[in-house]
Amino acid sequence: MSEFDAIFVGAGHNSLACAAHLALKGWKTAIFERSQTIGGAVRTAEYTLPGFRHDFGAMNLSLFAGSAFHRKYANELKSHGLEFAPVADCFASAFPDGKWFGVSNDLEKTASRLAAFSAADAAAWRRLVGAFPGEAEHLFRLLGSPMSGRALAGTGWNLWRKKGLAGALDTGRLLLSSPRAWLEENFETSHVRTTLAAWGMHLDFAPDIAGGAVFPYLESMANQSFGMVLGKGGADTIIRALAGMVKAAGGKIVTGAEVAEITVAGGRATGVRLASGETHVASKAVIAGVAPGVLPGKLLPNGSGDAAFDAAMKTFRHAPGTMMIHLALDDLPDWSAGAELRRFAYVHLAPSLDAMSRTYQQAIAGMLPDQPVLVVGQPTAVDPSRAPEGKHVLWVQVRMLPAEILGDAAGKIAPGPWDAVKDAYAERVLDIIESYAPGLRQRILGRAIFSPTDLERENPNLVGGDQICGSHHLAQNFLFRPARSFARWNTPIANLHLTGAATWPGAGTGAGSGFMLAQQLGGN
Repeated sequence: MSEFDAIFVGAGHNSLACAAHLALKGWKTAIFERSQTIGGAVRTAEYTLPGFRHDFGAMNLSLFAGSAFHRKYANELKSHGLEFAPVADCFASAFPDGKWFGVSNDLEKTASRLAAFSAADAAAWRRLVGAFPGEAEHLFRLLGSPMSGRALAGTGWNLWRKKGLAGALDTGRLLLSSPRAWLEENFETSHVRTTLAAWGMHLDFAPDIAGGAVFPYLESMANQSFGMVLGKGGADTIIRALAGMVKAAGGKIVTGAEVAEITVAGGRATGVRLASGETHVASKAVIAGVAPGVLPGKLLPNGSGDAAFDAAMKTFRHAPGTMMIHLALDDLPDWSAGAELRRFAYVHLAPSLDAMSRTYQQAIAGMLPDQPVLVVGQPTAVDPSRAPEGKHVLWVQVRMLPAEILGDAAGKIAPGPWDAVKDAYAERVLDIIESYAPGLRQRILGRAIFSPTDLERENPNLVGGDQICGSHHLAQNFLFRPARSFARWNTPIANLHLTGAATWPGAGTGAGSGFMLAQQLGGN
């Protein structure tokens, strides 16, 4: 048995950031991770062939590059090997009619592409980009602050002081709007609306779901204004750097060490018991980076002592599932819409707002979508170091999918467990990509397919293949993430805290929950 100031359950990037900050504040920290690999959904491996490095989940590291944690510890992270690959051509969409639209960090390039669709849309884009610095100040302050009365009051006061009542109400309306509502107010062209709306699907927001507009807005404006960054060599560059910080500050990281129970005495978390039987004591904090559903009756065998909290954890809503298809390629896809698409980090394949809405509803109903939304990542277009010279990797995220299959919207695949269905469904995905990039299959050197079930096997936090660890709909966001009265990473048990994507400020690589909790516990 060992004693630490803080013990972490799981080695995701939020836990690592939290542990690094606390260790540098003099805390004795230990992280116990069930897997042999740290990083949670942010990791990179040779899933197909030797020399081809694929990001398991997260690929875009822009949130981490712009995070408060990175601003504070940029030098330390760099000394431990953190390296970014900047992206100029950020994201695009290709369409069945042979057209495409994409956002680059060169305003004139993007505006010129817009003007080819609509002069009014090009003008609207310039107006939004011009207003973005003022709007971003308030949105990023909200997303980067704790969900406390004091922080919210400060954000609200600053918003009212700088924008006035009407401007503050406009910002509030943006936060409440659906993607479709915001896009139809600002753009007249379906191609433009669809390209931007695809970002909502990354965070469980189909076009007509309230609260989803802010994500397409922020992603498109930020990419236009700042570009995007990937990790040089893979997204795990941030994991290796964070782990280096933890260890250099005296922290301990143990892999292959599954936590079976968080021990509690007198209403206070006292440590952990591992599946091996080992016990470890935490004098100040136990911090769990887990999906909420594993707390009552599992990590907390007797519950938390608060029936309402336990019920909220058990009924925490997860987003629909995803599938990941990793391809080792002889060359990048030959996009019919234009060779310029080969330069983009992401190419979305989603024909329309209505098609996205239909796909979402099919997945929610337990049906295999006939036309899933595809996020085709081309990281080697930006970072050739991820593959042997002249070769490429393709990162294909398939959204949205049911965790349990009740039927097939196309009527071609018999219902069954994902282990029996995933290969057939992957062929549907490749057929869709081939319709936009003929000849793709002839370029495939190796493939690896992760169904929703496979994703959860690899990382239990990805419940049902939910890669964002919980829906971000308004009823489960802001003051309600993961539950009312528990949005400050607290629980009913003293010294037991939560971190990770299931907590405020939600999914993404920004390490916001880990760093804000660390500051709350150990000071700035």
